[in-house]
Amino acid sequence: MIGGRPVVVKQLPRRLSVEEGHEFLIDVEPYLKAERPRVVLDCSEVRQLDSAGIQLLLRCLEEAMKRNGDVKLAGVGPAAAAILQLTNVDSLFESFDTCAEASESFYQFPAHLYEPALQPGYPASASESAA
Repeated sequence: MIGGRPVVVKQLPRRLSVEEGHEFLIDVEPYLKAERPRVVLDCSEVRQLDSAGIQLLLRCLEEAMKRNGDVKLAGVGPAAAAILQLTNVDSLFESFDTCAEASESFYQFPAHLYEPALQPGYPASASESAA
């Protein structure tokens, strides 16, 4: 932990089906119910992802967002990434190559939110826009 609230990293099971997903949710739920949870889901071992697995990921994100937190994915393999992309669920999560990168991202300024302000022709300051 660099500073502030801790980041919790949880390893997802190899199969994200109904039974495994239910067991995982029981394990991760206390972390998701914390104040402003910061959770990284390590997807590096996931080999099977079905609709129950997608529902699990969405449930984790929903629970974290209810408390002004976030869930990020790390180590998503090609097969799981393809399913996430096909279902458009990939657009809901920030995804990183490693758990360390995902964890560190909780402590970095989200510059991508301000990229339009950095484009040429955009006023650099309020005084320029008034001129």
